[in-house]
Amino acid sequence: MRRYVHPWCLVVAALNLGTLSSRAVDVFRDQVEPILRQRCYECHSHAGKIKGGLTLDSPSGWQKGGESGPALVPGALDQSRLIKAVRYATPDLEMPPKAKLPASEIAILEQWVAAGAPDPRVAAIVAAKKGVDIEAGRKHWAYQPVRETAPPPVRNKAWPLNEVDAFLLAKLESAGLQPGAAAEAHTWLRRVTFDLTGLPPTEAEIAAFIAAPSPQAHERVVDRLLDSMAYGERWARHWLDLVGYAEQIGTEGKIFAEHAWRYRDYLLKSFSADKPFDRFIREQIAGDLLPAATPQERRENLIATGFIVLGDVDINSIDKLKMEYDFVDSQVSKVGTAFLGMTLGCVRCHDHKFDAIGQQDYYGIAGMFRSTKTTFRTNLGIWSNVYRVPLPEMPEDRAAASEHQKHLATWHQEKDKLTAELKPLEAALKDKAHTESPETKKHRAELTTQIKTLEGKIAHAEYFDPGKPQALAVADVAEPADMRLTIRGNPYAQGDTMPRGLVRVAMWAPQPQIPARQSGRLQLADWIADVRHPLTARVAVNRVWQKLFGEGLVRSVDYFGIRGESPTHPELLDYLAHRFVKEGWSQKKLIRLLALSRAYRMTSSAGENAHASENDPENRLLWHMNRQRLDAESIRDAMLAASGRLAAPAGGPGLPLEFPENVSGLPLTPKSNHPQFAIKTERPSQNYERTLYLPVVRTGTQLGSARLRDVFDFPQPAQITGKRNETTVPTQSLYLLNADLIRQRAADLAGDLLAATKDSDPSRIARLWLRVLNRPVTAAEQADALAFLKDTSPGTPAAAAWTELARALFGTNEFLLRY
Repeated sequence: MRRYVHPWCLVVAALNLGTLSSRAVDVFRDQVEPILRQRCYECHSHAGKIKGGLTLDSPSGWQKGGESGPALVPGALDQSRLIKAVRYATPDLEMPPKAKLPASEIAILEQWVAAGAPDPRVAAIVAAKKGVDIEAGRKHWAYQPVRETAPPPVRNKAWPLNEVDAFLLAKLESAGLQPGAAAEAHTWLRRVTFDLTGLPPTEAEIAAFIAAPSPQAHERVVDRLLDSMAYGERWARHWLDLVGYAEQIGTEGKIFAEHAWRYRDYLLKSFSADKPFDRFIREQIAGDLLPAATPQERRENLIATGFIVLGDVDINSIDKLKMEYDFVDSQVSKVGTAFLGMTLGCVRCHDHKFDAIGQQDYYGIAGMFRSTKTTFRTNLGIWSNVYRVPLPEMPEDRAAASEHQKHLATWHQEKDKLTAELKPLEAALKDKAHTESPETKKHRAELTTQIKTLEGKIAHAEYFDPGKPQALAVADVAEPADMRLTIRGNPYAQGDTMPRGLVRVAMWAPQPQIPARQSGRLQLADWIADVRHPLTARVAVNRVWQKLFGEGLVRSVDYFGIRGESPTHPELLDYLAHRFVKEGWSQKKLIRLLALSRAYRMTSSAGENAHASENDPENRLLWHMNRQRLDAESIRDAMLAASGRLAAPAGGPGLPLEFPENVSGLPLTPKSNHPQFAIKTERPSQNYERTLYLPVVRTGTQLGSARLRDVFDFPQPAQITGKRNETTVPTQSLYLLNADLIRQRAADLAGDLLAATKDSDPSRIARLWLRVLNRPVTAAEQADALAFLKDTSPGTPAAAAWTELARALFGTNEFLLRY
């Protein structure tokens, strides 16, 4: 019979041999470190607070201890203050102070200390003290080459539907846990539809799927969603969070970024077409340097480089040198975070405190962006602007320009005709012997008003003449050059010149040669998109996993460094990364694999699995689906879809040209008495378009119906956000209770239901539940709803009662959450 050996016994054996085995490292990373990070780091780490002088984010921290001495005595539980604290052994030493840890977590810490407190973080600390040790840094898991891993064997062979399930189940079985039950059919359909498109399923889609759920039905649903335009809209918005996208440049002058929308639409088309991710990388970093077979391809390549310039920059800063260095810093940081899961921004001033990234690495990339045209000086005092490039004209551009000129010519002709008619009437006024009749006076006033209206249209059209198509993009400077490092980030205190190059710790070959008169961005893009890169594919698949499962396999999705989270399933992460590259960097194939897994079908309820709840309370082993709140865009879009008012996008700029900041320079203002000219906050159609197409401003309250985003954790456009916050605050409830937007959508929904005059109230209630909660109504719910409608005070119109019922459903957790 095979004997079970506790993992800590293997650790003790390794320590007795004077080594720290890979098993000891795995046990620490998988079991001990997550507890320390979750329960202790907030008050006892360099990144948080250092209460009592104690840090627990390094071995030296607990060895030295705090004001009361060492926190641990390896091998001696009764002498270790940390163990006494988590046991709540004495009233004056209880940690964490808010609540005692679960017994399972206390047991893990006790086993760790009893085994000698092996801590693999020692290598990282030594490297940090020495400076940048590239070879030591490469030992970190994230800088190791991606391995081709095979799905492990499992005992419950009937459970996995694909390879993803095998990896997850093997981990669960090794921990003595079982996966949760399957979610109901309508729950899965709602989940996958929101995750892939950001929209709810329709009544017809729900009815069809519930009637015949099957493996083939699941596949048909996923394939239909992946082929929809809504899929491209949803995943384009995810990427915009990593760009710092807005339709204003900077936070100071609120300058209109009139061409930003082209980049938004580029993303939509790229994700819809399943553009290979390695090509996607190259276009965004160096699209202007790539060859193009057609004018359309050249156009896309240029628009793609908006990734580099669409960010927060103080464009009207008096100190232009500081502005340029700050802009370069934002570009280096964005590339590091979005593609590599690296924090490069801090290396502007000093070598990285934890990762093996030195100033040579930072300024090697910074020199590439310093050798790139991103801003230019205007003729308006201290003002600058973001670089823009002309785009190859397409037939639709010429058609739009021709239509614009036709309208302009028509208005000019009409104005000339009216002016000719008005002239004799005005000339007659100069004849003092002439008396103007009331009819003539009225006619002259009408002509004057019509002429002023046309003048307003003409002035507006001429000011906003589309002209030749342009994009906010980049180009190499005439004389690219290496960059000197700055002392403490001060551009006026410069040190040695650093050659342009790549981050050494993640390299597998010598630095590439940068051709003369090139910035090096093309070499940077090729390096990031190389199949050998240890970070790119891992970071990309982890982001997709996080969007579908709520948490990444690496929970610190924007940071894969030493102080970040270790992967909960490292073999699965490498399997997905390797497969992602092998299948042509296809995001759709990756999403299809994950969405059709058994794991993705699990219920989000944890109530019936008490053993798993106690042993894995954070669901790190994924024994049930993580419940998520809908993001701000999905909340608004779902209301539009439920009410039947969701409209096709009109395209073009999200921020209307009539926004006050954009027309303040016109001689024509609302005070000019031109009745057809008025400053607007949104195009009328935007009230019903998806939230993706609404204006994004960098400062102040969002415009119009986009204000919902401020309430539900829309990220600040100045920040790079891989995973949004999910807060629960009173203002959200107050918004749902009082906002005009909610009342309007509820009224629209009520009106649509009542318009079906042949429907009875019970059938209307059933449709209401399908539209809002995307599931069949229960008998008890239907009875309660009918009672509510009946008990509404006498004299209240039916539409008002139904509006209140719809509004109540919009405010429920079941609507706001994705289970």
